[in-house]
Amino acid sequence: MVKSVSFVKGESRLLPQNDLEPSLGRHILLVTGLSGAGKASILRVLEDLGYDVVDNPPLELFEALTAYSGLRQAIGIDVRSRGFEAELALDYLAKLRNLPDCTVQLIYATAEDDVLLRRFTATRRRHPLVSSGEIMTGIVQEKELLAPLRAEADLVIDTSDLPLPELRHLIEARFGGMTGQGLSVVLMSFAYPSGLPREADMVFDVRFLRNPHYDEVLRPHTGLEESVASYVKADPYYQRFYDHLLGLVQLTLPRFVEEGKKYVTIAIGCSGGRHRSVTVVEALARDLAQQAGQRDALNVPVMVVHRELARQGLASWHWAVPPRKGE
Repeated sequence: MVKSVSFVKGESRLLPQNDLEPSLGRHILLVTGLSGAGKASILRVLEDLGYDVVDNPPLELFEALTAYSGLRQAIGIDVRSRGFEAELALDYLAKLRNLPDCTVQLIYATAEDDVLLRRFTATRRRHPLVSSGEIMTGIVQEKELLAPLRAEADLVIDTSDLPLPELRHLIEARFGGMTGQGLSVVLMSFAYPSGLPREADMVFDVRFLRNPHYDEVLRPHTGLEESVASYVKADPYYQRFYDHLLGLVQLTLPRFVEEGKKYVTIAIGCSGGRHRSVTVVEALARDLAQQAGQRDALNVPVMVVHRELARQGLASWHWAVPPRKGE
């Protein structure tokens, strides 16, 4: 019989699973990801939020840890774990998700290869899969080993352009209220030549809009500035496209909520990720923010990231619609 810990007037007692009160539902977070991608930082934030944190336990102890835990628990698992096998970890995950008293989520931390390599070089750390030789060999091997876990992750966090304070803000907002429920939306601008955002659920191409890059005055500026935004919006096709885009977003987000989806990333791409895509993302963010709080409006947290601008140090993650307490 699987047991859980229930707290009564400051004391703890073991209860059979069937006796656990629904209002005391447990929240278990499994945190995994690539070495150097920020898994340890995520676990530290969760510990500060009151989670019981265990990092890198042997997999044979996994069931015991989850059976005799408090109401909030975070467990770090990765290739360092003794006896690590992705499929075995997924088997444990499936068992947890079948427990009626548990909300279970898998968080996967990742970063671009060059960012991981730079972090290992800067800290002079040894990659756990490479005793000697090229660090990149270990990065590639680890990505292959963890691929099944990434495919099942509820939340993929790419920390390539995410400063540590913003990572903390993201984790606090998402998991600080104990519930871990509801939908969170990320609006992301990006450049196609730099690759599609791997975490994207919906991708829109705005390279058909007039490009400020070819205007010598506007080229050094970004879509965060009114001069560039006005130039892009003056395209005769902009408003028709944007109205359809906003309507599609407003149509699909409530359905995602109905389906129980927890995270949605809407990615807008252009050639440089500097002008057109930034303009469209900012417009979406403003409209969703204006609608938040209105009667019958879908109120969900909306975060904005401009991937290419962040890589250039020109922008960072920020909330267009901040999460409400408990979300």
